[in-house]
Amino acid sequence: QLFWLAVTFGLLLFLLAKVLLPRVGNILEDRSNRIADDLDGAARMQRDAQRAEKAYDQALSDARAKAHNVSETTRASVHAEITSELDAAEADFAEQMNVAENKIRKMRENALSNVDDIAAETAKTLVEKLGKASINIATARRAVRTHN
Repeated sequence: QLFWLAVTFGLLLFLLAKVLLPRVGNILEDRSNRIADDLDGAARMQRDAQRAEKAYDQALSDARAKAHNVSETTRASVHAEITSELDAAEADFAEQMNVAENKIRKMRENALSNVDDIAAETAKTLVEKLGKASINIATARRAVRTHN
């Protein structure tokens, strides 16, 4: 029985050494290689993600700077346009005021010249009614002018 035990043990040892242990070794080596590849891939992806994050941060910073520049340019442009239109409106208003002042002055002059005529007519009528005398309009106008 010892003989058969030794033969069986030897046979089992041979099978283990030639068949099972190389397979287990290959499986462990494949698994080790796969883990190493996965770790390399993860490290590569981490570096790519960090580069992408830096690029994103730079693009975001550039976009903010560009938006600020556009905002400032637009604000300055709108301010200039408003100032220009305000100046034009003020000039237009000043022109309208000058026209209105000229109209008022002409109307006043016309009214004052009519006052002299009305005063002369009134003086002529008063002299004729009260004094029972007749005078011409030119005399009445001279009299009104000398009393003004």
